[in-house]
Amino acid sequence: MKTYDLPVIAFFKHILDPTIIWGMLLLLVWLFGETFTSHYLVLIIIIFFVSSYIYGQTSLYQNWRRGNLMAYISDTLLGWLIVVAILIFLGHVTQFSEHFSRQVILSWIFITPLALIVSHLIVKRIINVRRDQGKQRASVIIGVNTISLKLLDFISKNPLLFIENKGHFDDRKNPRMSGDFGTYLGKTDDIASYIQDNKIDIIFISLPMTSQPRIQQIVEQFSDTTTAIYFLPDMHVFDLLQAQVDYIGDMPIVSLGESPYSSIDGVVKIASDYLFAALILILLSPVMLCIALAVKLSSPGPVIFKQRRYGYNGDEIIVYKFRSMTVTENGDKIVQAKKDDQRVTKIGSFLRRTSLDELPQFINVLQGRMSVVGPRPHAVAHNEMYRKLIRGYMMRHKTKPGITGWAQVNGWRGETEVLEKMQKRIEHDLYYLNNWSLWFDIWIIIRTVWVVLQRKNAY
Repeated sequence: MKTYDLPVIAFFKHILDPTIIWGMLLLLVWLFGETFTSHYLVLIIIIFFVSSYIYGQTSLYQNWRRGNLMAYISDTLLGWLIVVAILIFLGHVTQFSEHFSRQVILSWIFITPLALIVSHLIVKRIINVRRDQGKQRASVIIGVNTISLKLLDFISKNPLLFIENKGHFDDRKNPRMSGDFGTYLGKTDDIASYIQDNKIDIIFISLPMTSQPRIQQIVEQFSDTTTAIYFLPDMHVFDLLQAQVDYIGDMPIVSLGESPYSSIDGVVKIASDYLFAALILILLSPVMLCIALAVKLSSPGPVIFKQRRYGYNGDEIIVYKFRSMTVTENGDKIVQAKKDDQRVTKIGSFLRRTSLDELPQFINVLQGRMSVVGPRPHAVAHNEMYRKLIRGYMMRHKTKPGITGWAQVNGWRGETEVLEKMQKRIEHDLYYLNNWSLWFDIWIIIRTVWVVLQRKNAY
């Protein structure tokens, strides 16, 4: 489920930080007596969008609200280095950098991250003072379950919400599940009297969907008060992908199983895939040529092994690999490679250990069939078998399959001789889809290099 930005965090991410960044540029132009030309205006527009996106993708604001100062400073500096690198690249390619004062730009590069850090610390101090003065909203929760516990945990970890939980109401005094739900305030019949005697600003209703008549009764009971009422639908009960609230026209809808790459995220994912795949193919083309010759000369058969696999939305695709076996199985029954498998050729053994046999799949990325990072594609025969055994298996096909993935860098690569191994792989695939970001992809690519060097579970 996608995380909703707190109002203060949204203020930093979309307004204050970009404003400080281009504001510092304006200030330095004025201090150094430079003329503010149209080129500076174009630069400000570029800065606003680039910095908003880059800082939105890092864990900067998460570390900020959790009070992790060193991690916050580190993410601020890292994000700023990326922003500067992008601007230098664009300036060099377009020759746009020639229109600016070097003195202004260099000063701006060094001063801006300090201004960002100081402004955040000042605002955080102001927020802490207001919270200590009691500027918070009182809330109660109706219903004890997994979703209400998750909400309380989120409230306790995010003081910027300015919400203080007073306790909970539930028809069972002793809840069936463990957790810190706060003070027990009574049964649901006691809510009205408690609200009348105490100034409560927010009521969170976390009752099962089957309790609709009771929920309606509570809502109507407080419809003539100024108390805000929030209903917490337990979308996690469906255990599906990317549960989130959206709108079609003016009608609210809840999506259960949407692709994580909606809107601009999809454009970012596709662009990064094409860029990275093209770069790899250009740099490693001599290596791939040598591998192709070695495969051809070492054993009879084609250089490229083509196999039917499932791609985006479960559509069949053809995936390329350097042939590493004496067989090219592509039918209804496929036997996974095992340790010391006699079907693996000598050169194939080396290719599989080093994952060099996967290099032709970067061509699949340029074809639009695969992604650099994503759930690994399984043979069609394996898909048909496991989709009947593992709940939610096909949800991994809500994105393009990847050359590497979160499951693979966590040790779930290679043979899945027992069902539990495949279940773990699917758990990691779904975790990736629910938590995708460009930074997550970059981290997986970095981890992939380390895993390949260790050569574990590859045979």
